[in-house]
Amino acid sequence: MTDIPHRPNMGSLSGMVPDLRRNIFEPRALWNVILTGAAWIIAIIAAIPLASVLYMLFVTGGARLNWETLTELPTAGFEMGGGIGNAILGTIVMVAIASLFSIPIGILAAIFLAELAPASPIATATRFVSKVLTGFPSILAGVFSYAAVVVIMGTYSAVAGGVALAILMLPTVILTAEEAMKMVPRRMKDAALGMGCTKAQSVWLVTLPTALPSIMTGVILAVARVAGESAPLLFTALFSNYWLRNLTEPTASLSILIFNFSSMPFDNQIELAWTASLVLVLIVLTFNILSRLLGRPKV
Repeated sequence: MTDIPHRPNMGSLSGMVPDLRRNIFEPRALWNVILTGAAWIIAIIAAIPLASVLYMLFVTGGARLNWETLTELPTAGFEMGGGIGNAILGTIVMVAIASLFSIPIGILAAIFLAELAPASPIATATRFVSKVLTGFPSILAGVFSYAAVVVIMGTYSAVAGGVALAILMLPTVILTAEEAMKMVPRRMKDAALGMGCTKAQSVWLVTLPTALPSIMTGVILAVARVAGESAPLLFTALFSNYWLRNLTEPTASLSILIFNFSSMPFDNQIELAWTASLVLVLIVLTFNILSRLLGRPKV
């Protein structure tokens, strides 16, 4: 005869089961509610200045935001009319020059750091210098570009401005690209090598395509950072009230236009400065949104 195990009466154990219902007046729960509320209050207080600035930008700058303002030159008389078209073009050109210099160099440096010789003394020194440059004052990049490009060329130019911005972009591109390549699963690289690929083929056909979305995120963040820089451009590109005809002449930019026009005693120029500020904020916001979209994990 098989013994039937005795099952305890569940009713007799009801008093032994802890009550898992949340009690708001329990000390830990109450402390959690207080800290959560304090964090929300601090976040709202911190957001008030940002919200007020954005409100002023959209209200004041949006009043002159039209096609004519975006495509015309500043007026010589300062009294009425004019636009910021040359500054928008100059900003785009100098950021493009900076990208042309910094992106290829940054990605090649990241390949060396992540794949070819990650533990070498050169790689260690390069990482250290890149991290130091992330906090490099932007005005010093302008001083360096002034000495290295403006003095040699004998003129302020879009090229000099692009070199200064490239110095600021380079460490961001290097560090983000290196981390992106390190995130590629080791088994994918080993599988490529096991199938007979050389190290170069493995990097070109496996590592770079897999890490490309994260690399692009870093590139876009670097572009967003330098798009609003003004200090380096004061030493390198200066300013111009005319359209850019070649890359070896002084070039207008949105940040310098804002700096110049905001100090003028003419309402028309101050309105243009507000509009240029709004356009610059929208450009940076667009780049940040693109970086978020490209950086999202694929489902």
